[in-house]
Amino acid sequence: MSSASHQDSPPVIRAVARLLPPHYVPQEQLIGALRDLWATRHFNIERLEELHRAVQVDGRYLALPLERYPSLVTFQQRNDAWSHAAVGLGEQVVRRALDKTGLTPRDVDHVFFVTVTGIATPSIDARLMNRLGMRPDVKRTPIFGLGCVAGAAGTARASDYLRAWKGQTALLVSVELCSLTLQREDLSISNIIASGLFGDGAACVVLQGAELGAEAPGPRIVATRSVFYPDTERLMGWDVVDSGFKVVLSAKVPQLVREFIRRDVDGFLAAHGLTREDVRHWVAHTGGPKVLMAFEEALELAPGMLERSWASLREVGNLSSASVLFVLGDMLESGQARPGDWGVLMAMGPGFCAELVLLRW
Repeated sequence: MSSASHQDSPPVIRAVARLLPPHYVPQEQLIGALRDLWATRHFNIERLEELHRAVQVDGRYLALPLERYPSLVTFQQRNDAWSHAAVGLGEQVVRRALDKTGLTPRDVDHVFFVTVTGIATPSIDARLMNRLGMRPDVKRTPIFGLGCVAGAAGTARASDYLRAWKGQTALLVSVELCSLTLQREDLSISNIIASGLFGDGAACVVLQGAELGAEAPGPRIVATRSVFYPDTERLMGWDVVDSGFKVVLSAKVPQLVREFIRRDVDGFLAAHGLTREDVRHWVAHTGGPKVLMAFEEALELAPGMLERSWASLREVGNLSSASVLFVLGDMLESGQARPGDWGVLMAMGPGFCAELVLLRW
């Protein structure tokens, strides 16, 4: 059943901030940088380039200048670079999100931090506590390993918390630096596709419980639902190897979307007396062209309903957990939603699993 039981006091999304690192590289330049390496290992360079172009990404923002990447060989080198960059981007995106609401770091009661592209203990959220000057009684929930689904799942878990603590403010912070996980030595099809698809970015969502956010504009989180698909562990994830995170990415993901997402979305909406026709705004994770097409076909969405997701994929690539939050931020800034509108935020990721969030303006 839905995890939302207190329909009368849903938490509100106050703001979403997005941040891209400063080093933009067009896709053709990235292909060129990898071409020389691939040429020494693989006879069919044209096929590798085709796979890169098929993901329909125009370019990506990288945590480091492109010339720095060849020197990152070991897991420690890659992860050290991740930790350093993640703290800087995390601090900036939190400040940007709080500025949108007029709140300060000392107004925050709980920080949920999601990532799948690096590890740190103390976790990045602990380091942000110091950088931001947060109160020492702030609760922290670092979540590692949910991958692409964590933008939706983190939003859902923060809203679960705020249903109990209606007078509190929570942050969901996502920092994903996918470029720092790239295994240049891995010439598997899945890694070649990943090297063309995934980019770097950070996002922060400010959420408040019903007592604080009662008069605030922004969508209410009416309900959430988690769906786990049994025996699908090898569809997506990491193999942790000596050089870092080696991608696991099955071609079966779009097929699984086509098979199950309509059933799961319809069941979720029906539990709240709704159908797909009642939903005006679809906020979908930018999994890749085949995943977005599968969403559109399975849910019978009208042309253009996922245009924000397609645009985000073209402009910045798949940012793992941050992707769906980028699309949500773009949607909120557009001002298109009207009071009474329904929306569904959805993402899928390692497990394999889906997370659905029902929004109402």
